[in-house]
Amino acid sequence: MNLGTFSIILSGVVLNSVAQLLLKAGAKAIGSVSMTSSASLMSAVMGAATQPWIALGLLCYFVSAGLWVVALTRVDVTIAYPMLSLGYVIAAVFAWQLFGEQLTAMRVLGILIILIGVVVLARS
Repeated sequence: MNLGTFSIILSGVVLNSVAQLLLKAGAKAIGSVSMTSSASLMSAVMGAATQPWIALGLLCYFVSAGLWVVALTRVDVTIAYPMLSLGYVIAAVFAWQLFGEQLTAMRVLGILIILIGVVVLARS
């Protein structure tokens, strides 16, 4: 895989991770969603539809999907798809920084394993 293709894949993965973080910010703004009645569910849907962080997150998903299609025209899916696991690494680190989520020893070990796997795949 050349640097240009890797850059497209990485850009898509980063945007996908940013989308997750924006959706989380939007979800925190909305609060806990109750699914006990159709009225409370409808209220949550309306809250999500008008939440700017959620709209921006969905836009990031849309752009990342476009980049993904471009990447798939250049590289085998068996190489590209595992690169999506980098998204977990990015999201976990930023969720820890932005939302105070825990990065336990087991999560850090998992992140290291993912990074090793991505390096092995990128070199194949």
